[in-house]
Amino acid sequence: MAGHSDSQHHASTGGVAKPQTKVIWRTFWILFAITALEFLIAFTMTHGWFRVSIFVLMTLVKAFYIVGEFMHLKGEVKTLIWSIVVPLAFIVWFIVALLVEGDAILQVR
Repeated sequence: MAGHSDSQHHASTGGVAKPQTKVIWRTFWILFAITALEFLIAFTMTHGWFRVSIFVLMTLVKAFYIVGEFMHLKGEVKTLIWSIVVPLAFIVWFIVALLVEGDAILQVR
């Protein structure tokens, strides 16, 4: 196209967006703190259901935080969030049920 230059195109689109480094570093430090707490619990607590349930809970917290930040679901409509969370909860429940039943079958033999 004659008459259009690159400088005119950049001026009409608003230029380059500012980097979001503060948000990225905040996300990094939150995930780092949760992971460090997981390592602390892993090396200080004795094995058992309480420790496993803490790990599962902390993993879910990290997963929801990552989904909210990186998939940009933090500001979405609540029905969209629930349409993702409810099936995920059923999948987690299904996996736990399979593991418990599988362990029960192994204990019978």
